[in-house]
Amino acid sequence: MKILGIDPGMAIVGYALIEVIDNNINLLTSGSIQTDKKLDDSKRLLEIYNDLSQITEHYKPDCASVEQLFFFKNQKTIIPVAEARGVILTVLEKYSVPTYSYTPMEVKQVLTGYGRADKKEVEQMVKITLGGQELPKLDDTVDAIAIAICHSRSLV
Repeated sequence: MKILGIDPGMAIVGYALIEVIDNNINLLTSGSIQTDKKLDDSKRLLEIYNDLSQITEHYKPDCASVEQLFFFKNQKTIIPVAEARGVILTVLEKYSVPTYSYTPMEVKQVLTGYGRADKKEVEQMVKITLGGQELPKLDDTVDAIAIAICHSRSLV
């Protein structure tokens, strides 16, 4: 089963595609969609739509797991992130990709056993799950891998 994990954002959308075979998890690809902050939000959302459409068409995931908005300290970012998440869900629906949502706390709980784990603990568990494979530098991409792994563990 191929699972597309997505960490939504307006500036950066992290994505990762994992394949699960007999409880073994392989990272097939990962990366980010980065939009120019100087552009209007509508153009940035269209860029997310177009890029994610290409990714979805090319990799044909069996399902997707998308981080759910749970709580934001920065009130200025919640609306743009929610708009980006809406575009992401629209693309996945367009391609008939079943979609599942997980809060950051749920992802941390599944990966580390502790819902308030810090980024380093989550990153370490992602690395262990992938057999020590070198992880991407971008936190958003690592988060997308974690979200995909979280969904893979809900299938067991």
